[in-house]
Amino acid sequence: MARCEVCGNDYYLSFEVVAAGHTHTFDSFECAIHRLAPICEHCGCKIIGHGIEAEGTFYCCAHCARESGVMAAVDHV
Repeated sequence: MARCEVCGNDYYLSFEVVAAGHTHTFDSFECAIHRLAPICEHCGCKIIGHGIEAEGTFYCCAHCARESGVMAAVDHV
């Protein structure tokens, strides 16, 4: 068993995620998302899907990117 680094639960079905050369241990995808998901620069939500990266900044959607001045971001063409 291994202890989740977010909630501290010692769980027999815990798992490890290697990200940027660091190994993290979690007991659920919820805890992994809480620790590893990027945060939208505009609205502050966790980016669970693809999101948008512009000039090194992450946004959850094209709307938030445009609101922050990334005018080329579009949801649909």
